Amino acid sequence: MPLIKSPSLRTPRPIQAPQDIHPLPDDVTPYFVYPFTLEPHVLTLESSRQTTILAHAARNAAYLRSREDAKIRRQREALRRVAPGFEPTGGTLIPTPIHRKVPATHASGAPGPSMNSGDVMDDLVNQLAAMDSAKEGNQPTSQSN
Repeated sequence: MPLIKSPSLRTPRPIQAPQDIHPLPDDVTPYFVYPFTLEPHVLTLESSRQTTILAHAARNAAYLRSREDAKIRRQREALRRVAPGFEPTGGTLIPTPIHRKVPATHASGAPGPSMNSGDVMDDLVNQLAAMDSAKEGNQPTSQSN
């Protein structure tokens, strides 16, 4: 059976090199010359890029520092709401006693309530007794029938 070839399937023509093209020389180092005219342009771009990067890094560091400071400040405020005067970096809190002068007697001569007394009921009884003695001294005597 004969082989039928499609007209679209044909072998390409061989490539013919033009006669005026010369081959590479034996030494190609003259072709690798660095153009120093680009050096100032590259250096200015690099320095501006580095300053921009440093500025962004400084701004980011300041932002992170401010967020960390705000977080610590909020924590301290929350702790101070629970325990006023609390400072986490400080030592333990030590209570300081406040000395108040307590009047010894009232105008009626009865002893006044003691500020240092731990018993509130005793203070209340002393105040009521002082009020009763003051009331008895101010009442006029009644006449009997």
